[in-house]
Amino acid sequence: MRRRDVAKELDGPVARRLLSGAIPARFAYLALDGTPRAIPIGFLWNGREVVMCTATNSAKVKALKANPQIALTIDTTDHPPQILLIRGAASLETVDGIPDEYLQMQSGLVPADQLDGWLAGVRELYRQMVRVTVTPTWAKVIDFEKTLPSAVAELAAKRQR
Repeated sequence: MRRRDVAKELDGPVARRLLSGAIPARFAYLALDGTPRAIPIGFLWNGREVVMCTATNSAKVKALKANPQIALTIDTTDHPPQILLIRGAASLETVDGIPDEYLQMQSGLVPADQLDGWLAGVRELYRQMVRVTVTPTWAKVIDFEKTLPSAVAELAAKRQR
């Protein structure tokens, strides 16, 4: 997929809503044993990259060092569902302390009256974290009103003939 096509897909209203970070992403990668993994994860969209943060000793860090290819899905549960699919390669950076992106993505989730205690606990737990950055190389919005999954669209087109 060309870069401008990816950018156009990510700039639409459905994608912008899903990239707001209010809904966790499902992060898929290939584990070291060769089996797929899909996990929910908080993220931050900075306008060109999806940023996630994790512990330095997490299984996904080891797996992504061996194979950085990933897929992300962000979707709703209401009807009709809206889905954003993203593919790309993960870039890993070990950061001393807590990455700013991690604090930003958590800021709206932790109640204000609990924020100081939460921050103290996070800073005590993590001496370092890994910033996982994905620049999308492929993206698709499925909103079931304007865009259908390609297999469903193909069936619908055959039916109209």
